[in-house]
This record gives sequence, C-alpha cells and structure tokens, in this order.
Amino acid sequence: MKTQSQYLQPIPVKHTLIDNISFKNMKGLIKHMTKLSEQTRLQILADLIKIQSVNDNELAVAQYLQQLFHQHHIEAKIIPFTDTRANLVVEIGSDGPILGISGHMDVVAPGDAAEWDSDPFTLTERDGKLYGRGTADMKSGLAALVIALIDIANNHLLKHGRIRLLATAGEELGAPGSQKLYEQGYATDLAALVIAEPSQDALIYAHKGSMNICITSTGQAAHSSMPDLGYNAINPLINVLQQANERFNNPQNPRNELLGPLVMNTTIISGGIQVNSIPAHAQAEMNIRTIPEFNNDVVVQTIQDFVQAANADGAHLTADIKMSMPSIYTTGQNTLVKLAKELGESALNWPVKPLASPGATDASNFLLDQDKNFPFIMFGPGETTISHKTNEYVNRDTYLTFIDLYETLFVHYLNTLH
Repeated sequence: MKTQSQYLQPIPVKHTLIDNISFKNMKGLIKHMTKLSEQTRLQILADLIKIQSVNDNELAVAQYLQQLFHQHHIEAKIIPFTDTRANLVVEIGSDGPILGISGHMDVVAPGDAAEWDSDPFTLTERDGKLYGRGTADMKSGLAALVIALIDIANNHLLKHGRIRLLATAGEELGAPGSQKLYEQGYATDLAALVIAEPSQDALIYAHKGSMNICITSTGQAAHSSMPDLGYNAINPLINVLQQANERFNNPQNPRNELLGPLVMNTTIISGGIQVNSIPAHAQAEMNIRTIPEFNNDVVVQTIQDFVQAANADGAHLTADIKMSMPSIYTTGQNTLVKLAKELGESALNWPVKPLASPGATDASNFLLDQDKNFPFIMFGPGETTISHKTNEYVNRDTYLTFIDLYETLFVHYLNTLH
C-alpha cells in the first residue's frame, strides 16, 4: 500500500448524516450487546501474529479462525489449494443481499529480526501501540472483521441480509487466494465489498491494477574475445526493456481522471556468470500499475509484440505473466462510502477522506464482473506508511475502535438495502 500523500484525487461527498445516524447513537442502540472482551480481542490478534504466515502457511491461520468460529457455533469452511495454503469462507444471516468483507492471512517477511525492538511474531505493546509483523498489514484488520462477525452473530443483530467473510491466501504475492475464490463463485453474488487493508484515515473506492511480468532471454555462451561464436542474451533483453519503458511511461499515454497514468518499473534484472564470458541467460522482472484506459490486456499484447519482433531478429525471448490484477474503478457515489465516512469520522475523531489509490487489493479479483457503480471500500485499522516496515505496529485504541465501527457499519448498511 501507499502513503496518504500518494493517494490520488478525492471525490466529493456530502457531509449530511445518513438518516441521522452517527456512530455514537448507533452504538447506543446496541449498547446491551454481549461482546468479546477487550482482553479476548487483543488475544486473538496476538494469536494471529504468532502464526508465521510469511507468503505461505495461511492454512494454519485458517485452522485457528475455524476453531474460533466453531467456539461460537458459526460454520467456517476451509478451502485449501496446496498443502499449506488455504482460503476461509464464513457466512452469517439467512437471506437477503450479501455484504462481502475480506482480509488476507499472509504477511511479508520481517527482514532482519535484529532490527526489530521486539520479536516480530510476538504481539508487544509499547506506549499504546501494538507491534509485530502484520499488525497493520493486515492481521489487525482481519481480526477486527472476525470479531465483528462473531459479535453480530452472537447478538442476532442481522435483521436483513447476510455477511460473508472471505479470508484469503497469498495477497502479498500474486493474490492466488482471491482469484480462486472468484473462480469458485464466492464473490459473484456480493451486493457490496469491504476490504480491511490499513487505511484508517482514507476510504479507498478505486485503485490501480498490478502486473508482474518476467522476460527471459536465452543465448549461447562464448569467450568474450570471440563473441561471434556465441549469442549475448543480455542485449535483446535490454532492447525490449527500453522499448517497454518508452511505451509504458510515455507522458502522452492516456490517463484516468482518478488514477492518473499507467506506471511501469523494471525492478529485478540478472544475467551472465562471469565478466569475460558471453552470457547465455538473462532475465528481468517488471511491475506495471494499470488503469482502465491502458489495461492489463493491452499491456500483455504490447509486451508480446516486442518479444515477437525481437525473436524475428534472432533473439530467444519468452514473457511470463506472473500476476495480473486489473484496476478497480468505481465512482464512490453510494451509500456504503457515505455511511462509512459518517460513522468512521464519528468513531475515530479524525477526517476520513474518500480517495483513489495507486495500490492494489484482492478486490481486483473479486470485482471482475462489477461495474463502476458497485459499492466498494478499502477501510481498516493501521497506517499505510507502517506496512512492511521494521517495527510495524497498529495503534491499540484504533484496532479496538474498528471492531465496534465494523459492527455498526455492517448492520446498518445492510438495513439500508431493503
């Protein structure tokens, strides 16, 4: 995710309260709820942080959450797709429109543990902040969704509609979990979607797509004094990368009114094994942030055209699409955005701005069949600037507040969908 300064232009939202509902008076309506205690809420987050789901091992997270739901007589379905990776699906409510809520179960690597002030996989509180890998991105958001779902179910708050939790694997690298859930039909009947990525001061309603493309070049080794006896794998690769950079980062390219231009970066490159040998192998990887006007299909075709032209001149290049997540473009002009802004500002006591973002989320897969009017927000505890960093943290009070905020938001939003 990106910092707020890197978010793109906001949309206008009226500041009138929806049906005169605020977080405080809505909480008053459910003040007699039987809720999981604060200690339990913190323990659940601690348990999740302890599970080292670094780009893998989400099955262990799913099993923990399944057991937690079973303790509250809520059915939770684990959907594995490798020996260690799985999604989790939970639904409460009996009929009516479905509000989708989602969080991913994987985290990025902690890096050098010696650079942390505490064990990255032990939730540690200091000065009102909860430290640990994934506290912001995004096990606090996932825990808040889970606890809100349990509280809502235990108190029979749903009078209309259903809530479906989609806990995903692999969001940090390729998003295979959300792709599989989409293919299995778990997202095709949603009426709205909330993703709890860290964005506590911004309601994200649109974001760029993300693609990872690997280009491999095969040559023939030879002594560097006799290059004619070999074929330099680096040269055609460099030429294609230069063509791609000129094409994709051209200031004359189309722009999206909210998301801005497509952005391409070559981020990994390798080739050769010795300075006086002609390299027989070279490889480069690029990340491309796409927009509706310059979408993933156009990017793929452009890369393929460059590769085919190089191969026609004697190169041996192949392009492999490692990840392709399309952009999400919604207008943000819907009740979900307005209600989340109203309740969020009332609960958190700071401005919550509807914005578009250059980052990408599992929504890229979940909303493949939806149009620009679909109600979608990314809104969750944690500061985007803290994600993936050493000494990652979430503010303790913010995490706890988001649980109550979600309970209020989910129930009231579904009540608006009669």
